[in-house]
This record gives sequence, structure tokens and C-alpha cells, in this order.
Amino acid sequence: MAGEDSREAQKEESSPLLQGKENDSKICSKGDVKAKAASVVVPPHAAVEEYGWTADGSVIGEPIRRNQWNSGLFTCLGRNDEFCSSDLEVCLLGSVAPCVLYGTNAERLGSAPGTFSNHCLTYLGLYFVGNSLFGWNCLAPWFSYSSRSAIRRKFNLEGSFEAMNRSCGCCGSCIEDEMQREHLEMTCDFVTHVLCHTCALCQEGRELRRKVLHPGFNAQSTVVVMPPREQTMARK
Repeated sequence: MAGEDSREAQKEESSPLLQGKENDSKICSKGDVKAKAASVVVPPHAAVEEYGWTADGSVIGEPIRRNQWNSGLFTCLGRNDEFCSSDLEVCLLGSVAPCVLYGTNAERLGSAPGTFSNHCLTYLGLYFVGNSLFGWNCLAPWFSYSSRSAIRRKFNLEGSFEAMNRSCGCCGSCIEDEMQREHLEMTCDFVTHVLCHTCALCQEGRELRRKVLHPGFNAQSTVVVMPPREQTMARK
């Protein structure tokens, strides 16, 4: 009797109908698990926050914090440090010859041959045309404001829009991505050059003189090779 019961149990286990029922139950259980997983809604605060712009233009996590300008926009005479004489020179050039100051700023940003003359002469022409037709220097800022944007990007400096948003916090809601933020910063750079043109040029000049050497300065180290000493053979 025991042998017959074991044979019947083996037949039931090997029956294809029973195996099909077991497979259906497994499939149903897997489907229930998937349906439950799909029904789980991820809350908005648990989503991964995306960051787009960093100092070097790459996307790696949280953006690098912006640096501050070495001097303020209205710090006309500069700071009382080792660059005080250079700050006075910048103030004098900005007041008397802004075309020369803008040319030297462009020369420090891009040390290609002819950078100073190309920017200085172009600025000078726009300066005379603006003063002749409109009575004030209104055309040169359209040409020179891009240098402020280039300095801000090169040294990862805080822009006017970001500074205003940090102080009052009323402008951050209108920013969708970092590209839109950069457009707003460029607009603020243009407005700064139009309304406070001389002060903007002087601030950029002070910043560049503290961080970039003049292209004409030979900063390469000189290697001095000393001749070998006179050698004598010792006699035994």
C-alpha cells in the first residue's frame, strides 16, 4: 500500500496539468509584484536634482560656488595693498583714456598679436562717433561689455544678477536653467557698461592686473649653466 501511494504521488508531481497550474500561479504572483511596484509613486522631493553649469563648463554634481570680485564697482581708487599703484593707474586711464584701458584689458584676456591695437582703435572710433552724434559715449559699451562677461566666466566670478538674487531672493523663481541664467547675467553686464561704463572698465582692469600677467612680461625662468671646473689628474 505504501508503494502504491508513493507511485501516485510521483504521477501527480509529473503531471503536466499540475505543472501548468503551478507556473500560472508563479506568473500571477510576479505580475502582482510588478503591478505593486508600478503603483508606487516617487515623491517630487525624492527626485534627483540636476545641475548643469560649473566653472569649467562640465556637468558634475553641484555647481562650484562663485568667487567675489577683488574690488567693488565703485571702488575708484582701488584697494590699499601691493597693487595700489596699479589701481591708481587704472583709475587715471579710465578717466582720461578709456580706450587705452579697454585695450590693455583685452590684451590680458587674449594675448594674440594685435589685440591691443584692434580693440583700442575700434573703441576709439565708437567713442568719437557716439560723442559726435549723441553727445555722450553711448556706442562703445555695446562693443566692450563682452569683456566683462569673459572675465566673469574665466575666473568664475559672481554676476550682478546672482548678487541681486542672493541679496533679495526675488529673482530666482524666473530662472529655469543655467543657460537662461547666463543670458540674464550678460544682460546685466551690458546694463552695467551702459550706466557705469568707466567704473566697469576700472573694476575689470583691477581684476585682471591681480590675476593675469601682462603678455609682454617675460615670466619664464632663466636657467644659468655654469662651466665645469678645471680638472687635474692626480699623480701617484
